[in-house]
Amino acid sequence: MATVFDRISNIIRANINDLLDDAEDPEQMLNQIIRDMSDTLRQADSDIADQIAQQKMIEGDLDAAQNNVAAWQSKAERAVSKQRDDLAREALLRVNDYTEQVGIYEKQLEAQKKAVTELKSKRELLKSKYDQALRNRDNLVARARAAQAKSKITQVANKANTADYASELERMERKIRQQEARAEADEEVAETKTSVEDELDQLEADDQIEAQLAALKAKMGN
Repeated sequence: MATVFDRISNIIRANINDLLDDAEDPEQMLNQIIRDMSDTLRQADSDIADQIAQQKMIEGDLDAAQNNVAAWQSKAERAVSKQRDDLAREALLRVNDYTEQVGIYEKQLEAQKKAVTELKSKRELLKSKYDQALRNRDNLVARARAAQAKSKITQVANKANTADYASELERMERKIRQQEARAEADEEVAETKTSVEDELDQLEADDQIEAQLAALKAKMGN
């Protein structure tokens, strides 16, 4: 009985909403919780029946002990009436034994009734929570999923708040400007190199023309 008491107590104390909020699959978790509740209810019903049967056995033992007290008390009185003190003493010993048994059975019966009442009470609390979970299955799953989505959005928002996007953009812009400046410098260097080469080529062309002109003048006697 202690086991089913513990299971019922744990389930009753459990906050279903918190369990679903932490679950990766709220619907699967809720279905598992409902199955656990159903299994525990069946076990509680079986245990309650066992305890009631035990209570009835104790009641039977108590009735028998009380009847024995009355019977041996009657025998003691009869022995006294017959002036058989020896038998009366023996009968009174039996009366005392059965009276002690009556006290023991009464305490057992009181404890047993209390255990049955407590188990029935916890079983009713669990049944109420089970019925509520069945009625609110879809709503609970929806709330759990909404809570998970809200949590994820909050996490993303917190990430965005902590990230220094302005600094990142400034760093990227500076890098682009460096690349642009390097490209312009390379272009300028290339243009300077081309200009010098062109001038040198022009000088070479001028020298060739002058040589040709001199040769032509010499040929013509000038």
